[in-house]
Amino acid sequence: MVGLLGRNGVGKTTTLRTIMGLTPSTGGSIRYKGVEIDSKKPHQIALAGIGFVPEERWIFPNLTVHQNLIMGIKPGQYGKKVAEGWTIDRCYENFPILKERCNSKGGHLSGGEMQMLAIARTLMGNPELILVDEPTEGLAPIIVEVVGKVIKQINAYGTTVLLVEQKLQLVMGLVQRIYIMSKGTIQWEGTPEVFRGQEEIRKKYLEV
Repeated sequence: MVGLLGRNGVGKTTTLRTIMGLTPSTGGSIRYKGVEIDSKKPHQIALAGIGFVPEERWIFPNLTVHQNLIMGIKPGQYGKKVAEGWTIDRCYENFPILKERCNSKGGHLSGGEMQMLAIARTLMGNPELILVDEPTEGLAPIIVEVVGKVIKQINAYGTTVLLVEQKLQLVMGLVQRIYIMSKGTIQWEGTPEVFRGQEEIRKKYLEV
């Protein structure tokens, strides 16, 4: 799991959107498993094994929780067992609140429940890499802790995570590597252990 940190407006969300093909790149290249994906459409990138949980969550408010999860299944997956993969039953096992609310419409969920649904729906596509943008934005502290545990568990199951998150302490307890961005470029990279001693870097690029 890798954390991408920086103040608001430095390009973190744009980076995730560009990887996912939602924002056109203006230079350089994006390679996934050694293959250039710059010119691919978002659905092609998703089929290649990348999932995206946007800050806005993008759940379908008029569909039930169960229907939202079905929408996350990629073509060819329905009715097939994915070895060690994510199914609706496995999502319900790991997100018990979604099982309780399975017949509730997405628009009737709380902010925390919507975030859980957004993550679970993305997992239904069984991505090998998941991009998670500001998953705790606007959530109560107790729900932030729950979301953090969920993301840690997803990574433990073998899914690579690229996490954009403002809550530094949460990130420090989750990731194995940190990248700090400012004005669209990476200014520092290293492990959380090394970053703990970088007070000057933290003040310069993260503190308001």
